[in-house]
Amino acid sequence: IELTRKSLHLLIALVPLLLSISRSWTIAILIVGTCAYIFFEYLRMHGKRVPVVSTLTEKAERKRDKGKFVKGPITLGLGALCSVLFFSPQSATIAIYILAFGDGLSSLAGKAMGHVKLPFTGGKSLAGSITCFVLSFLSASLVSGRTGAALVIALCSTAVEALPTKDWDNLILPFAAGLAATLLGI
Repeated sequence: IELTRKSLHLLIALVPLLLSISRSWTIAILIVGTCAYIFFEYLRMHGKRVPVVSTLTEKAERKRDKGKFVKGPITLGLGALCSVLFFSPQSATIAIYILAFGDGLSSLAGKAMGHVKLPFTGGKSLAGSITCFVLSFLSASLVSGRTGAALVIALCSTAVEALPTKDWDNLILPFAAGLAATLLGI
């Protein structure tokens, strides 16, 4: 389940490519995609299957989401949308890459190697946090070319990702990363 979820989660990394082509089209695609998912999920909750979307949602839903409205894709789309709306293209790109790779792959690392749990994090692991830090640092460093700023952004992102926010991290994490990048002049 987690591999399916995170494979879909990683698709948000395509947003910076779209952003480099057209900001207005990127905004439109994120709005339409998020609204379409909400509608399709509403239909699924009322017993009407939507080909492909309903199947993917069911394959990716966690035990805690069984029989419930799955909001992760909504917060993912909104996290990317807010990044594009509120931050410069470079800061938005950093925020979205951290959302895609830092957040997306940290849970896979945590599931695979997360034997050491961090206190006060709702079950998050040291392995997941290290993965988030490394991928956040690489994302910020490669996009900005500024090692010191990337280190600060990665520390901020890792701290925020470790909070027990459930699906809301898809909104909170890119906002924190984009804000940190903006405050650092990126």
